[in-house]
Amino acid sequence: MTTADTDLDRRRDLYLKGMPYGLLGVATLLSAATAGLIMPTAAIRIAAAGLVVAALVFQLGWSWISRTRPGPNWISATYYTARWAIGFALTLLNPFFAFYAVAGYFDTDELIPAQRWKRIALFGCSIPVAGAQTSGIPVQDSTKWIVFAGLLLANNVLLTVVRHFADQEEERSRAATIAELQQAHEENAALQAQLLIQAREAGIADERRRLAAEIHDTIAQGLTGIIAQLQVVAKTGDPAAAREHVNRATDLARHSLGEARRSVQNLAPVGLSYDGLPEAMRKTVDQWAERTGVRAEFTLTGPAQHLHGEVSATLLRITQEALANVAKHAAATRVGVTLSYMDDEVTLDVRDDGKGFEPMTLPTRTGTGGFGLDGMRARAERIAGSLTVESEPGSGTAVSARVPLVLHG
Repeated sequence: MTTADTDLDRRRDLYLKGMPYGLLGVATLLSAATAGLIMPTAAIRIAAAGLVVAALVFQLGWSWISRTRPGPNWISATYYTARWAIGFALTLLNPFFAFYAVAGYFDTDELIPAQRWKRIALFGCSIPVAGAQTSGIPVQDSTKWIVFAGLLLANNVLLTVVRHFADQEEERSRAATIAELQQAHEENAALQAQLLIQAREAGIADERRRLAAEIHDTIAQGLTGIIAQLQVVAKTGDPAAAREHVNRATDLARHSLGEARRSVQNLAPVGLSYDGLPEAMRKTVDQWAERTGVRAEFTLTGPAQHLHGEVSATLLRITQEALANVAKHAAATRVGVTLSYMDDEVTLDVRDDGKGFEPMTLPTRTGTGGFGLDGMRARAERIAGSLTVESEPGSGTAVSARVPLVLHG
């Protein structure tokens, strides 16, 4: 419902509440002005005055009751009937009081509960109106009785016609509202379908980015390590050293092949296929240290728990990417990796004593570069986590990831 509709309903309620008072006031003024002509005796005038006071008190009482017991119900129907009786009695004393009696034409729907009783109520309101049109309810004059009956019939015919057209208009309005709601429903369905398509397209794009990151973290890093080992072989003249680096390159190739096969299957890091996250992370740190010759230590704090596969995979991938960045850029001599289980989150810290950098002046990632910090941050945010980086030139770097503690279902 719009604001305009609400304001309209509020004004309508105020009108229906104040309308009987206004009609009673108008009827009283006209009756008082014509009292000498229509109410010749003091007894009639006193009776009319008493009924006017009774009507006013009665209206005030209903205004108080209707705040907690609005109609239509049996209480409002009783009020309607009593008001009609007072209006009818006043009209017998002075036809101008029919102004008060016609109040029932306006609020029948709000006060009378059943449709059949509404028709009877409207017919009842037409009786004092027809009596006023014939200068009072006839008692002895047969001609006035005929005129009264004709006016009563005419009033009810007109009332029926007006009511019929009003019902038709209400029905058309209801049909138009239903049509508008149906159109809105169809538009919402089309919008929902469009949103689903957009969400599907966004999911496809996100999956492509994730696959690209997976390839970068597995095959690309493995090939980089193999190239590094083979470059050492090409430069050394020591057969034993060359054999050792060839063996490392072979191990890296096997590991990368396993990761590639795993990526095709379910995109979970191969290290998590057989080990929990702490053990897989420990092996990753040890293998990285052996491959790079940099001292690296893994520390576990808090009781380890069986995390959801996506959370474990994300933390392991961030660790692999952070170590790859250290090997590529930091020139560090020592690295520390800490995995901490807390009450409602898991944190990962990767610290090195390398040359550091200025985080605010990171170069823009190119088409040939790695996913780096942006990739790690995107991974953490994908599972409602966050990633922060602290670094200064000459003071090393600290990468910290915080993700929700979501247990394996």
